[in-house]
Amino acid sequence: MFRQLKNCHNVEDLRLLAKQRLPGPIFHYIDGAADDEITYRRNTSAFDDCDLVPNVLAGVEDIDMSVSVMGQKLKMPIFCSPTALQRLFHHDGERAVALAAEKYGTMFGVSALGTVTLKEIGDMISTPKLFQFYFHKDRGLNDAMVERAKDAKFNALALTVDTITGGNRERDLYTGFTSPPKLTIKSLLSFAAHPGWALNYFFGEAFELAELKDFVQQGSNVAVSIGDYFAEMLDQSMDWSDAEALRAKWGGPFCLKGIMSVADAKKAVDIGADAIMISNHGGRQLDGSRSPFDQVSEISDAVGDKIDVILDGGIRRGTHVLKAIAAGAKACSGGRMYLYSLAAAGQPGVEKALGNMKTEIERDMKLLGVTNIGQINRDMLRVRR
Repeated sequence: MFRQLKNCHNVEDLRLLAKQRLPGPIFHYIDGAADDEITYRRNTSAFDDCDLVPNVLAGVEDIDMSVSVMGQKLKMPIFCSPTALQRLFHHDGERAVALAAEKYGTMFGVSALGTVTLKEIGDMISTPKLFQFYFHKDRGLNDAMVERAKDAKFNALALTVDTITGGNRERDLYTGFTSPPKLTIKSLLSFAAHPGWALNYFFGEAFELAELKDFVQQGSNVAVSIGDYFAEMLDQSMDWSDAEALRAKWGGPFCLKGIMSVADAKKAVDIGADAIMISNHGGRQLDGSRSPFDQVSEISDAVGDKIDVILDGGIRRGTHVLKAIAAGAKACSGGRMYLYSLAAAGQPGVEKALGNMKTEIERDMKLLGVTNIGQINRDMLRVRR
Protein backbone atom coordinates (compact mmCIF):
# COMPACT_ATOMS: atom_id res chain seq x y z
CA MET A 1 0.00 0.00 0.00
CA PHE A 2 1.37 3.43 -0.96
CA ARG A 3 1.40 5.68 2.11
CA GLN A 4 1.29 9.45 2.39
CA LEU A 5 2.55 11.63 5.22
CA LYS A 6 -0.88 13.13 5.95
CA ASN A 7 -2.15 9.64 6.77
CA CYS A 8 0.69 8.85 9.20
CA HIS A 9 -0.96 9.00 12.61
CA ASN A 10 1.68 7.17 14.68
CA VAL A 11 5.28 5.98 14.71
CA GLU A 12 4.46 2.69 12.99
CA ASP A 13 2.81 4.54 10.08
CA LEU A 14 5.96 6.65 9.72
CA ARG A 15 8.12 3.54 9.93
CA LEU A 16 6.25 1.97 7.01
CA LEU A 17 6.54 5.15 4.97
CA ALA A 18 10.29 5.22 5.65
CA LYS A 19 10.55 1.59 4.52
CA GLN A 20 8.75 2.54 1.33
CA ARG A 21 11.13 5.41 0.56
CA LEU A 22 14.56 4.09 1.65
CA PRO A 23 16.85 1.51 0.06
CA GLY A 24 16.81 -1.72 2.06
CA PRO A 25 20.27 -1.44 3.70
CA ILE A 26 19.57 2.13 4.85
CA PHE A 27 16.14 1.31 6.27
CA HIS A 28 17.39 -1.76 8.10
CA TYR A 29 20.22 0.25 9.66
CA ILE A 30 17.59 2.47 11.32
CA ASP A 31 15.21 -0.37 12.07
CA GLY A 32 17.66 -3.03 13.24
CA ALA A 33 19.39 -3.84 16.51
CA ALA A 34 21.78 -6.38 18.04
CA ASP A 35 21.72 -10.18 17.93
CA ASP A 36 18.13 -11.46 18.15
CA GLU A 37 16.75 -7.94 18.77
CA ILE A 38 15.08 -9.08 22.00
CA THR A 39 16.09 -5.96 23.93
CA TYR A 40 15.03 -3.75 21.01
CA ARG A 41 11.51 -5.17 21.15
CA ARG A 42 11.48 -5.15 24.95
CA ASN A 43 12.24 -1.41 25.00
CA THR A 44 8.69 -0.79 23.79
CA SER A 45 6.83 -3.86 25.06
CA ALA A 46 7.94 -3.10 28.65
CA PHE A 47 5.39 -0.28 28.71
CA ASP A 48 2.63 -2.86 28.24
CA ASP A 49 3.44 -4.46 31.59
CA CYS A 50 1.89 -1.64 33.59
CA ASP A 51 -1.26 0.44 33.49
CA LEU A 52 -2.12 4.06 34.12
CA VAL A 53 -4.72 4.88 36.79
CA PRO A 54 -6.58 8.08 35.81
CA ASN A 55 -8.41 10.57 37.96
CA VAL A 56 -11.47 12.53 36.76
CA LEU A 57 -13.26 15.82 37.35
CA ALA A 58 -9.89 17.55 37.48
CA GLY A 59 -10.55 20.64 35.37
CA VAL A 60 -8.13 19.90 32.56
CA GLU A 61 -8.93 22.59 29.99
CA ASP A 62 -5.43 24.10 30.12
CA ILE A 63 -2.43 21.76 29.88
CA ASP A 64 1.22 22.58 30.63
CA MET A 65 3.53 19.79 29.45
CA SER A 66 6.76 21.74 29.82
CA VAL A 67 9.74 20.35 31.73
CA SER A 68 13.22 21.55 32.70
CA VAL A 69 16.14 19.24 31.86
CA MET A 70 19.79 20.11 32.53
CA GLY A 71 18.65 23.66 33.15
CA GLN A 72 16.93 23.85 29.75
CA LYS A 73 13.21 24.61 29.47
CA LEU A 74 11.44 22.27 27.02
CA LYS A 75 7.87 22.83 25.88
CA MET A 76 7.21 19.09 25.80
CA PRO A 77 8.58 16.22 27.92
CA ILE A 78 10.28 14.39 25.05
CA PHE A 79 13.22 15.47 22.90
CA CYS A 80 15.15 14.21 19.88
CA SER A 81 17.88 11.87 21.03
CA PRO A 82 21.20 12.14 19.14
CA THR A 83 21.50 9.78 16.19
CA ALA A 84 24.25 9.30 13.61
CA LEU A 85 24.40 9.57 9.82
CA GLN A 86 21.21 11.57 9.32
CA ARG A 87 21.92 12.75 5.76
CA LEU A 88 21.92 9.10 4.70
CA PHE A 89 18.24 8.95 5.59
CA HIS A 90 17.23 12.27 4.03
CA HIS A 91 19.38 14.82 2.23
CA ASP A 92 18.49 17.57 4.74
CA GLY A 93 19.54 15.39 7.69
CA GLU A 94 20.19 17.25 10.94
CA ARG A 95 19.00 20.53 9.42
CA ALA A 96 15.48 19.16 9.13
CA VAL A 97 15.45 17.77 12.66
CA ALA A 98 16.87 20.97 14.15
CA LEU A 99 14.16 23.15 12.61
CA ALA A 100 11.39 20.74 13.58
CA ALA A 101 12.65 20.56 17.17
CA GLU A 102 12.79 24.35 17.31
CA LYS A 103 9.21 24.58 16.05
CA TYR A 104 8.05 22.39 18.93
CA GLY A 105 10.31 24.00 21.51
CA THR A 106 12.17 20.85 22.43
CA MET A 107 15.83 19.85 22.57
CA PHE A 108 17.80 18.46 19.64
CA GLY A 109 20.63 16.03 20.33
CA VAL A 110 23.40 16.05 17.72
CA SER A 111 25.72 13.07 17.37
CA ALA A 112 29.50 13.21 17.03
CA LEU A 113 28.80 11.01 14.00
CA GLY A 114 26.58 13.76 12.60
CA THR A 115 26.60 14.91 8.99
CA VAL A 116 26.13 18.67 9.49
CA THR A 117 28.59 20.82 11.43
CA LEU A 118 27.86 21.87 14.98
CA LYS A 119 28.42 25.48 13.95
CA GLU A 120 25.72 25.32 11.30
CA ILE A 121 23.23 23.83 13.77
CA GLY A 122 24.24 26.40 16.38
CA ASP A 123 23.66 29.24 13.92
CA MET A 124 20.38 27.75 12.75
CA ILE A 125 18.37 27.37 15.95
CA SER A 126 18.15 29.07 19.33
CA THR A 127 16.32 26.28 21.18
CA PRO A 128 18.27 23.86 23.45
CA LYS A 129 20.99 21.77 21.82
CA LEU A 130 22.75 18.70 23.22
CA PHE A 131 26.03 17.39 21.80
CA GLN A 132 26.57 13.65 22.07
CA PHE A 133 30.26 12.87 22.60
CA TYR A 134 32.01 9.63 21.63
CA PHE A 135 35.32 9.16 23.45
CA HIS A 136 37.88 8.48 20.71
CA LYS A 137 41.40 7.13 21.03
CA ASP A 138 42.59 10.36 19.40
CA ARG A 139 42.68 12.81 22.31
CA GLY A 140 43.24 15.71 19.92
CA LEU A 141 39.96 14.82 18.23
CA ASN A 142 38.24 14.68 21.61
CA ASP A 143 39.53 18.13 22.58
CA ALA A 144 38.53 19.59 19.21
CA MET A 145 34.97 18.30 19.52
CA VAL A 146 34.56 19.87 22.96
CA GLU A 147 35.79 23.22 21.71
CA ARG A 148 33.61 23.13 18.60
CA ALA A 149 30.53 22.36 20.72
CA LYS A 150 31.40 25.30 22.99
CA ASP A 151 31.95 27.61 20.02
CA ALA A 152 28.58 26.56 18.54
CA LYS A 153 26.94 27.43 21.88
CA PHE A 154 25.56 23.98 22.58
CA ASN A 155 23.77 23.93 25.92
CA ALA A 156 24.78 20.49 27.20
CA LEU A 157 27.13 17.60 26.46
CA ALA A 158 26.28 13.90 26.77
CA LEU A 159 29.04 11.31 26.94
CA THR A 160 27.88 8.01 25.48
CA VAL A 161 29.15 5.24 27.76
CA ASP A 162 27.60 2.08 26.29
CA THR A 163 29.62 1.82 23.05
CA ILE A 164 32.94 0.60 24.41
CA THR A 165 32.78 -1.80 21.45
CA GLY A 166 30.28 -2.32 18.66
CA GLY A 167 27.16 -4.42 19.12
CA ASN A 168 26.49 -7.40 16.86
CA ARG A 169 24.11 -5.75 14.40
CA GLU A 170 23.34 -8.73 12.22
CA ARG A 171 20.90 -6.97 9.91
CA ASP A 172 23.79 -4.76 8.81
CA LEU A 173 25.89 -7.87 8.17
CA TYR A 174 23.16 -9.33 5.97
CA THR A 175 22.51 -6.12 4.04
CA GLY A 176 26.16 -5.03 3.84
CA PHE A 177 25.40 -1.60 5.31
CA THR A 178 28.37 0.72 5.76
CA SER A 179 28.99 4.45 6.05
CA PRO A 180 29.30 5.63 3.36
CA PRO A 181 27.33 2.92 1.52
CA LYS A 182 29.37 0.49 -0.55
CA LEU A 183 28.45 0.17 -4.20
CA THR A 184 27.74 -3.48 -4.92
CA ILE A 185 25.40 -5.18 -7.38
CA LYS A 186 22.93 -5.83 -4.55
CA SER A 187 23.06 -2.30 -3.15
CA LEU A 188 22.89 -0.68 -6.60
CA LEU A 189 19.70 -2.61 -7.34
CA SER A 190 18.22 -1.36 -4.08
CA PHE A 191 19.32 2.21 -4.83
CA ALA A 192 17.84 2.02 -8.34
CA ALA A 193 14.51 0.91 -6.88
CA HIS A 194 14.44 4.12 -4.81
CA PRO A 195 15.42 6.81 -7.35
CA GLY A 196 14.38 9.76 -5.18
CA TRP A 197 16.84 8.76 -2.48
CA ALA A 198 19.55 7.80 -4.99
CA LEU A 199 19.41 11.08 -6.94
CA ASN A 200 19.79 13.12 -3.74
CA TYR A 201 22.59 10.95 -2.39
CA PHE A 202 24.71 10.63 -5.53
CA PHE A 203 24.16 14.09 -7.03
CA GLY A 204 23.51 16.25 -3.97
CA GLU A 205 25.80 17.50 -1.22
CA ALA A 206 28.66 15.06 -0.61
CA PHE A 207 28.09 12.79 2.38
CA GLU A 208 30.55 13.15 5.26
CA LEU A 209 30.87 12.94 9.02
CA ALA A 210 31.11 16.69 9.46
CA GLU A 211 33.01 16.88 12.77
CA LEU A 212 35.24 13.84 12.19
CA LYS A 213 36.35 14.15 8.56
CA ASP A 214 39.42 16.24 9.43
CA PHE A 215 40.67 13.58 11.84
CA VAL A 216 39.58 10.18 10.47
CA GLN A 217 38.74 8.87 7.01
CA GLN A 218 36.48 6.08 8.26
CA GLY A 219 32.83 6.87 7.79
CA SER A 220 33.34 9.72 5.33
CA ASN A 221 35.79 8.51 2.67
CA VAL A 222 36.44 4.94 3.84
CA ALA A 223 33.40 2.69 4.15
CA VAL A 224 33.00 1.11 7.57
CA SER A 225 30.21 -0.46 9.56
CA ILE A 226 29.17 1.41 12.70
CA GLY A 227 30.05 -1.63 14.81
CA ASP A 228 33.56 -1.70 13.37
CA TYR A 229 33.90 2.06 13.84
CA PHE A 230 33.12 1.75 17.54
CA ALA A 231 35.49 -1.21 17.96
CA GLU A 232 38.38 0.42 16.06
CA MET A 233 38.12 4.13 16.79
CA LEU A 234 36.71 4.49 20.31
CA ASP A 235 38.88 4.24 23.41
CA GLN A 236 38.14 0.99 25.23
CA SER A 237 40.18 2.11 28.22
CA MET A 238 37.67 4.87 29.03
CA ASP A 239 36.73 4.85 32.72
CA TRP A 240 35.11 7.04 35.37
CA SER A 241 38.14 9.28 35.69
CA ASP A 242 37.94 10.06 31.97
CA ALA A 243 34.25 10.91 32.32
CA GLU A 244 34.97 13.20 35.25
CA ALA A 245 37.81 14.93 33.37
CA LEU A 246 35.55 15.45 30.36
CA ARG A 247 32.89 16.99 32.59
CA ALA A 248 35.46 19.43 33.94
CA LYS A 249 36.78 20.28 30.47
CA TRP A 250 33.26 20.90 29.18
CA GLY A 251 32.31 23.08 32.16
CA GLY A 252 28.58 23.13 31.43
CA PRO A 253 25.58 20.83 31.92
CA PHE A 254 26.90 17.27 31.57
CA CYS A 255 25.06 14.01 31.00
CA LEU A 256 26.00 10.32 30.82
CA LYS A 257 24.07 8.45 28.12
CA GLY A 258 23.80 4.70 28.55
CA ILE A 259 23.41 4.28 32.33
CA MET A 260 21.41 1.16 33.22
CA SER A 261 22.28 0.31 36.85
CA VAL A 262 21.74 1.98 40.20
CA ALA A 263 25.43 1.61 40.99
CA ASP A 264 26.44 3.53 37.86
CA ALA A 265 23.76 6.15 38.47
CA LYS A 266 25.27 6.80 41.91
CA LYS A 267 28.74 7.11 40.37
CA ALA A 268 27.34 9.64 37.89
CA VAL A 269 26.18 11.72 40.85
CA ASP A 270 29.61 11.34 42.48
CA ILE A 271 31.46 12.77 39.45
CA GLY A 272 29.13 15.76 39.29
CA ALA A 273 26.98 14.84 36.28
CA ASP A 274 23.81 16.87 35.90
CA ALA A 275 21.79 14.16 34.17
CA ILE A 276 21.76 10.54 33.10
CA MET A 277 20.03 8.99 30.13
CA ILE A 278 18.80 5.51 31.03
CA SER A 279 19.48 3.86 27.70
CA ASN A 280 20.62 0.64 26.06
CA HIS A 281 21.38 2.40 22.75
CA GLY A 282 18.08 1.36 21.23
CA GLY A 283 18.85 -2.33 21.76
CA ARG A 284 21.80 -2.01 19.38
CA GLN A 285 24.55 -2.97 21.83
CA LEU A 286 23.98 -5.68 24.49
CA ASP A 287 21.04 -7.84 23.49
CA GLY A 288 19.36 -9.44 26.49
CA SER A 289 19.85 -6.35 28.65
CA ARG A 290 17.00 -4.69 30.48
CA SER A 291 14.81 -2.02 28.92
CA PRO A 292 15.12 1.58 30.16
CA PHE A 293 11.54 1.48 31.44
CA ASP A 294 12.32 -1.67 33.45
CA GLN A 295 15.08 0.26 35.23
CA VAL A 296 13.74 3.78 35.60
CA SER A 297 11.90 3.33 38.91
CA GLU A 298 14.79 1.88 40.90
CA ILE A 299 17.29 4.33 39.44
CA SER A 300 14.99 7.28 40.08
CA ASP A 301 14.33 6.13 43.64
CA ALA A 302 18.09 6.00 44.23
CA VAL A 303 19.24 9.26 42.64
CA GLY A 304 16.24 11.16 41.27
CA ASP A 305 16.53 13.88 43.88
CA LYS A 306 20.18 14.53 42.95
CA ILE A 307 20.28 14.28 39.15
CA ASP A 308 17.94 14.57 36.16
CA VAL A 309 16.82 11.11 35.08
CA ILE A 310 15.92 10.81 31.38
CA LEU A 311 14.40 7.68 29.85
CA ASP A 312 15.81 7.09 26.37
CA GLY A 313 14.40 4.46 24.05
CA GLY A 314 11.29 2.54 23.11
CA ILE A 315 8.93 5.52 23.08
CA ARG A 316 6.15 5.06 20.53
CA ARG A 317 3.14 6.68 22.22
CA GLY A 318 2.24 9.61 24.44
CA THR A 319 1.17 7.13 27.11
CA HIS A 320 4.71 5.74 27.11
CA VAL A 321 6.01 9.19 28.03
CA LEU A 322 3.47 9.55 30.84
CA LYS A 323 4.26 6.07 32.19
CA ALA A 324 7.97 6.89 32.19
CA ILE A 325 7.36 10.10 34.12
CA ALA A 326 5.05 8.34 36.56
CA ALA A 327 7.82 5.78 37.13
CA GLY A 328 10.32 8.53 37.96
CA ALA A 329 11.78 9.98 34.76
CA LYS A 330 11.98 13.75 34.44
CA ALA A 331 11.71 13.57 30.65
CA CYS A 332 12.11 11.15 27.75
CA SER A 333 14.07 11.06 24.52
CA GLY A 334 13.78 8.98 21.39
CA GLY A 335 15.65 8.29 18.17
CA ARG A 336 13.72 6.01 15.87
CA MET A 337 10.47 7.86 16.56
CA TYR A 338 11.82 10.80 14.52
CA LEU A 339 14.34 9.00 12.27
CA TYR A 340 11.53 7.13 10.54
CA SER A 341 9.78 10.44 9.96
CA LEU A 342 12.98 12.12 8.73
CA ALA A 343 13.45 9.32 6.20
CA ALA A 344 9.80 9.48 5.24
CA ALA A 345 9.54 13.18 4.49
CA GLY A 346 12.38 15.34 5.82
CA GLN A 347 11.45 18.32 8.00
CA PRO A 348 7.67 17.97 7.43
CA GLY A 349 8.01 14.35 8.52
CA VAL A 350 9.82 15.19 11.76
CA GLU A 351 7.25 17.90 12.44
CA LYS A 352 4.53 15.31 11.90
CA ALA A 353 6.17 12.94 14.38
CA LEU A 354 6.63 15.62 17.04
CA GLY A 355 3.16 17.00 16.39
CA ASN A 356 1.60 13.55 16.75
CA MET A 357 3.48 13.04 20.02
CA LYS A 358 2.50 16.46 21.39
CA THR A 359 -1.17 15.85 20.55
CA GLU A 360 -1.09 12.43 22.20
CA ILE A 361 0.59 13.70 25.36
CA GLU A 362 -1.89 16.57 25.71
CA ARG A 363 -4.87 14.29 25.18
CA ASP A 364 -3.51 11.62 27.50
CA MET A 365 -2.76 14.13 30.26
CA LYS A 366 -6.38 15.28 30.13
CA LEU A 367 -7.59 11.69 30.23
CA LEU A 368 -5.21 10.97 33.12
CA GLY A 369 -6.65 13.94 35.00
CA VAL A 370 -3.55 16.15 35.25
CA THR A 371 -2.82 19.66 34.02
CA ASN A 372 0.96 19.71 34.37
CA ILE A 373 3.77 17.17 34.32
CA GLY A 374 4.56 17.69 38.01
CA GLN A 375 1.20 16.17 38.98
CA ILE A 376 2.10 12.77 37.49
CA ASN A 377 3.29 10.37 40.19
CA ARG A 378 3.83 6.72 41.06
CA ASP A 379 0.26 6.37 42.43
CA MET A 380 -0.96 6.63 38.85
CA LEU A 381 0.93 3.50 37.80
CA ARG A 382 0.14 -0.16 38.47
CA VAL A 383 2.47 -2.97 37.47
CA ARG A 384 0.72 -6.13 36.27
CA ARG A 385 1.43 -9.22 38.31
